[in-house]
Amino acid sequence: MTTDDAHHPAVRDPESPAEVEEAPLLRRTRWRLIAWSGGLTLLIIAVLGVSVYAAVAGMMNANVTVPLERRAETIAAFVTQSGFPGRPQVGVAFGGDAGGTIAFVVGPNGSVQGGAGIELPQGLPDTQGVTAAQKTGSDVRDATVSGIPIRVYSLAVTGPDGTYVVQVIGDRTAEERLLSTLALVLGLGGLAAVLLAVAAGYIYAGRALVPIRASIRRRQDALRRQREFTANASHELRTPLTVIRTSVDDLRRNRDSRVQDVGEALDDIDSEVSHLAALVDDLLLLARTDSGAVELTHVPVDLADVAAEAAGLLAPIGARHGVTVVVDPRPAELLGDPLRLRQLVTILVDNAIGHSPAGGTVLVRVRREEQAVTLDVLDDGPGIRDTDLDHVFDRFWRADDAPAGGTGLGLSIARWIVERHGGIIAASNRPEGGARFEARIDVPPSTDPTRDWDSDHAADFAV
Repeated sequence: MTTDDAHHPAVRDPESPAEVEEAPLLRRTRWRLIAWSGGLTLLIIAVLGVSVYAAVAGMMNANVTVPLERRAETIAAFVTQSGFPGRPQVGVAFGGDAGGTIAFVVGPNGSVQGGAGIELPQGLPDTQGVTAAQKTGSDVRDATVSGIPIRVYSLAVTGPDGTYVVQVIGDRTAEERLLSTLALVLGLGGLAAVLLAVAAGYIYAGRALVPIRASIRRRQDALRRQREFTANASHELRTPLTVIRTSVDDLRRNRDSRVQDVGEALDDIDSEVSHLAALVDDLLLLARTDSGAVELTHVPVDLADVAAEAAGLLAPIGARHGVTVVVDPRPAELLGDPLRLRQLVTILVDNAIGHSPAGGTVLVRVRREEQAVTLDVLDDGPGIRDTDLDHVFDRFWRADDAPAGGTGLGLSIARWIVERHGGIIAASNRPEGGARFEARIDVPPSTDPTRDWDSDHAADFAV
């Protein structure tokens, strides 16, 4: 058997410029989303990192500076009250808040006083700090002595014989190490966070674009189907219109002839008008299905009754072709649209009759399985070529030896009906010869055991 769909494959236009541009557009959109994700993460990490670093640096600075100030004030009080012949307040301090600091006093003449026996490293006292303190009263600055980072606090004090400057030195090695480690941790942590944000942004941007891609594909598919629909419909309409126009021209040339003399032209017009009417009906139905305007009703219906009724109406047509239509129904209830299911049976049975030889049989079989209802239509025709099996449900597709008169849309409508009922339809060849079309619609398991018939009570009958 061959299908009853068009003599030519569906027309497919080349890929449009809009389709070519969609992929770069989506890629640009994806990278923009990634850039926003990474940029915002970088900004947040930078603000938090700077804030944390500044807070820790401030705390460490206070931890080093405050003990220096306290020790300087203690020495300054001693200098003010007693003069400064040298006392144990200066020199290296051990223990307490000021532990690990060095203190000394610079006299009015610039000499270091107190702390006898202590050899100060080169660079101390800090002359710039002394000068600044003499001008402003106090001074805090960071310096490096012998490769060691230090903080120098200088405090000017008025003594009995002039202005002294108390200078206290604190080691900043621990502070710098802590701040360096903190900066390294914040930098590496921030970089890792940004890389993770970029990776997550890449993944989630891809997921976020899935609906957009689907929408674009649906739009492109709709445009493609519209172009195919227009091209194929124009092709299918052209042939009958040409025949009608030729017949009308013939009638005009023989306008004085009797009706019985021009009967062939009238028959041609009648045949092509019928063909056009069927084609237009199918085109309108498919156009409405593509736009989503066709709504199916879902009511309890027995597919066996529907198949028996539809096949019974086609039995006389089969008889005129010498084909017997046999129905083997068993109760198979489902929720569906009775009119569309009847149309499904009509399309499949009419297609089978058209491809069956005289003396052949078309078998219509309905079964209820555990969770599905099946409709099988089998014929005794030549079967379907293997190269045609993938195309039998395409719109406007017909095999080369398909019988004349088909619209090329019947099987595509049948597939739409089955799919709208939540099922699938397939075509195959029978081992003993002929073709088989099987529609399978999923349904919940039957809860009424009385509806299941034993095979001994199944009735095979000819319509």
